[in-house]
Amino acid sequence: MGVWRRLLVFGGVSLRGCGGVRVPLGGSRLVICRRQFSGAESETLKQRRSQIMSRGLPKQKPIEGVKQVIVVASGKGGVGKSTTAVNLALALAANDSSKAVGLLDVDVYGPSIPKMMNLKGNPELSQSNLMRPLLNYGIACMSMGFLVEETAPLVWRGLMVMSAIEKLLRQVDWGQLDYLVVDMPPGTGDVQLSVSQNIPISGAVIVSTPQDIALMDAHKGAEMFRKVHVPVLGLVQNMSVFQCPKCKHKTHIFGADGARRLARTLDLDILGDIPLHLNIREASDTGQPIVFSQPESDEMTPPLWQKGRGTKKPLDESERGE
Repeated sequence: MGVWRRLLVFGGVSLRGCGGVRVPLGGSRLVICRRQFSGAESETLKQRRSQIMSRGLPKQKPIEGVKQVIVVASGKGGVGKSTTAVNLALALAANDSSKAVGLLDVDVYGPSIPKMMNLKGNPELSQSNLMRPLLNYGIACMSMGFLVEETAPLVWRGLMVMSAIEKLLRQVDWGQLDYLVVDMPPGTGDVQLSVSQNIPISGAVIVSTPQDIALMDAHKGAEMFRKVHVPVLGLVQNMSVFQCPKCKHKTHIFGADGARRLARTLDLDILGDIPLHLNIREASDTGQPIVFSQPESDEMTPPLWQKGRGTKKPLDESERGE
């Protein structure tokens, strides 16, 4: 057959050629031929394929007035992603009072920002018919939770969700912001891809508990951002340890240092190590984020939230396993 390769498939049984293609036929016979291209031809085809695929991708357009966009994401829900996003936004503002910070909630099915930031009401419209964010603790906030009833479920299909995301990205008057923190929904689906491909993102923060199940999805989330060329700033290990308020005994309920091991695997930094503490949960539920309400508490010692410190903490030599 020369440079042509043939794969014969009979019913449910396949004979594999070097192309390795398997085609179930249900009783019929098929001959599939694959041409073996030279190196130059193969490279030309790859370039052509990339050009064709890139035609379908939206061109990234910055959000007007916003200098830097930081997304906070997780592979799995329930790991404290929204709590981290809220306190990160407040910490950025606390570290430098000259910086204007905004908070965008694109988790349309489960918006948490209104409750955590103690905000209610509908956004007003500007003269240019853009929505104005609601403001609390010096942070400009926008969420789907401001546009629907608090207890009303969003029973929407994908196209409606994408339309809502487009409005949250393009029809909000942010004014002038130095940082916009984006609270992403969990997972690696349409919303994550839409946000990543529509706006330039300075970096992504991945939140996970030390539990193996959560880490599996966090790994996928980090790889997704890398595939769409979004820099991953590092991991936040949330609910890392529980300390008994009476005897002070520490228990690693979700496992110990799982996120640190994942960070070594992915060659990333650990940005913060957040304990599982009653004060953090109560502060979030009452709309008094701990960075604002208890800035000097023991729970504020993790580098991610501590006032006056940077948001990145490189792994030391022992944590890198060197």
